[in-house]
Amino acid sequence: MCTNMESLFSKMNELDMDDEQRSRLKKFLTQKQKVGELNVEDFDKISELGSGNGGVVWRVKHRPSDLTMARKLIHLEIKPAVRNQIIRELMVLHECNSPYIVGYYGSFYADGEISICMEYMDGGSLDLILKKAGRIPEPILGMISDAVLKGLSYLREKHKIMHRDVKPSNILVNSSGEIKLCDFGVSGQLIDSMANSFVGTRSYMSPERLQGTHYSVQSDIWSMGLSLVELAIGKYPIPPPSPSEIVGVFAADAISEHIDAAKIGKPLTGYVITGDGPLPMSVFELLEYIVNETPPSLPKNCFSNEIQDFVNSCLKKKPSERSDLKSLMNHAFIKKTEQEYEKEVNFGHWVCKIMDLN
Repeated sequence: MCTNMESLFSKMNELDMDDEQRSRLKKFLTQKQKVGELNVEDFDKISELGSGNGGVVWRVKHRPSDLTMARKLIHLEIKPAVRNQIIRELMVLHECNSPYIVGYYGSFYADGEISICMEYMDGGSLDLILKKAGRIPEPILGMISDAVLKGLSYLREKHKIMHRDVKPSNILVNSSGEIKLCDFGVSGQLIDSMANSFVGTRSYMSPERLQGTHYSVQSDIWSMGLSLVELAIGKYPIPPPSPSEIVGVFAADAISEHIDAAKIGKPLTGYVITGDGPLPMSVFELLEYIVNETPPSLPKNCFSNEIQDFVNSCLKKKPSERSDLKSLMNHAFIKKTEQEYEKEVNFGHWVCKIMDLN
């Protein structure tokens, strides 16, 4: 294990991160060394963190190491050979060490369920944060965009993998101000085994993926763009909100309202669901809409030109017209985030205020 740790630390030195990120990652890897083999009887459940497609996530205490973890349980009716292949494929997660990727402790199978044990992020996922925040202000969206791009680039450059499931519930945050991706597709076998359990009326999949054609990391960029519009307007953006709904939610001076809300951590007005809005779509109508209709965009005059252009360049229907990771990382919105928003706004403070964390 010692030589293994040395190789992990040397890989860490190749990554672009600041001293604080480096020391946090070292601390995580050092704590992880104490964990050893994971066994079902070594965990105490503390509270449920959420349930989603295919599984339930619990906050747990791992007694032997005294570490708090997040444990995802996925119930699968599968043969032992398939189960062993999934556990083997998940081993790649031990190599995924980045300030923008949720830390991984290990996986095991017990009682008909695969358990995936991860770093506990006390701010939770962005879908839960959105419920409390109403809408997420632009400076915060800038920091989220920056971290997601860095996480996707890390997965692609260092591990040749794409995420395949970028959405608000798979972006986690904590009170230290970190933003990390989780639930990315390292196990082809797990993706195939869970494919039969898709439920829900939201899809973050790109048009090309819904049509069953070849897809690439450009598909992740569509999913990120759609997630940003949802976080920005406070609801899933398909079908798009009506002009009167927009007026009811955004203040006349929406742009300065964003800055204040981000600085002091106050919630913004969200949507009030009334009976006269558009009817919910069936899954088929929704998927047809994504493939055939105009992509969602941010309401004009409520956001800066930079973020509007950023989102529009993510939500091009043709993957070849969509911006790629490299050009998005050099986009004016990311520059504005790094040069202005990150100096004015403390992300960790915002998370603590919105989620009532001490």
